[in-house]
Amino acid sequence: MEHTWLSLIPFIIVISMSIWLKNILPGLVLGLLVGTFIFKANVLDGIYQTVTYIVSTLSAGNNIKIIGFLYLFGGLVGMMNISGGIKGFSEWVGNRIKTERGLLGLIWLTLPFTFMMPMFRIMMIGPVVKSLIKKMNLPKERVGLTMDISTESVIVLLPIATAFVGFMVSLVDGSIRKLHLGMSAYHVFLLSILFNFFAITMLVIGVIISLWNPKNKPSLLTVDQKQVEEQENEFHREGIQKELSLVKAQPWNLIFPVFLLLGLSLFLLWQNGTSKGAHTIFQAFSIADATFVMLLAVFITLVFSFVFYILRRQKLNEILYHFFDGGNQMMEAITLLVLIWSLTLSAEDLGFSKFISSTLGSFLPAYLTPVTIFILGSIIGYFIGSSWGTWGLFMPLGMSLAVSTGASIPLTVGAVFASGAFGALCSPLGDTTITTASILDMSLIGYARFKLKVASIGSAIAIVLYLISAFFIS
Repeated sequence: MEHTWLSLIPFIIVISMSIWLKNILPGLVLGLLVGTFIFKANVLDGIYQTVTYIVSTLSAGNNIKIIGFLYLFGGLVGMMNISGGIKGFSEWVGNRIKTERGLLGLIWLTLPFTFMMPMFRIMMIGPVVKSLIKKMNLPKERVGLTMDISTESVIVLLPIATAFVGFMVSLVDGSIRKLHLGMSAYHVFLLSILFNFFAITMLVIGVIISLWNPKNKPSLLTVDQKQVEEQENEFHREGIQKELSLVKAQPWNLIFPVFLLLGLSLFLLWQNGTSKGAHTIFQAFSIADATFVMLLAVFITLVFSFVFYILRRQKLNEILYHFFDGGNQMMEAITLLVLIWSLTLSAEDLGFSKFISSTLGSFLPAYLTPVTIFILGSIIGYFIGSSWGTWGLFMPLGMSLAVSTGASIPLTVGAVFASGAFGALCSPLGDTTITTASILDMSLIGYARFKLKVASIGSAIAIVLYLISAFFIS
């Protein structure tokens, strides 16, 4: 049964309730329930279907890898915290960085070591950045925006060694095979990078923000929100915060696990790629299962770090307690991601993709195809908060429209990838937004609003560039 426009209702509920309540969780739960009730039209069957979506989400191989990575990495951060690693490294860096511009520059300089996966990068640098923000009393939203731009807008433009590459190339290849185009998927992917105008524009904006240092710095959190946070910290985590403030600063307790994790990640990417038939490092990084590699790398790092801390006479009970405490702090982000993935399954059963395809119509001028795909994809990307989901929905549609209208295929593919980058960057449902807001202790909805204002500038520029490019590229 096709429910066409009804597939939009769950997403509308999520976005509207999130803006109203300034909390995304109630909207996700209600949106998921409403979506399943529309699909099943029976209370008991609807609840059964809701649980089925959640179980299906948890049993999906790629999703459970991401969940495992988040929890284990949170546990590793907890271990680095109680061992004095983050405190020691923050003090060492803090003695050398005195300004906001210096901190923003540090964020960019970490790119060569953390470019493989967005979640990996944010969680690697987030705890150190958070401590420096607090020490220098900087605006969290500006620093968080720089983290996210230097993550999403850069990683999506890299042709090798990221969690995105294999998925992006596979989408292009699937559409090429379906349309019998006889083109090289990787070659089309490489060309499309040049036409990901949103990511490129946001990258430029991010550099400008890092260099520009305004005198009047805005504050994302209101006075009331700050008081609420202070009360929550006072009553719920006062003991842990006091314990962490008393630990001895030991930079090596961060340096060892971080560099071990980075080295293992690169080696395992190469090893995984060669096991799949790659003959060069470039090819190996392109076809490796980056999500599984990140999970494997953090697991091995945890084992060796545990031994390392014990040898350095860290207390066993403290290490174990803070491993679970660190992992549990990521449970909010994990819960949100599970609900978002489940909501996407519900929307698909309601005919979401078919509705989007049918509303575009059969005829579209060639010069309007890329910009139309970008605009629609960005809107949907904002609603679902997933670059992967947006690419999966719009790549078959974009490629088909490009062939039927005579539009440039690389330009249209670039527009598809750009639309997913928009949603991932500024949607309150995006894992990047959720993770950054969680780590830096920001209001999720307030932070998403702040990012949307900046992203709107980038999207407007991208729209103009797609219109201009379409006239010159056939």
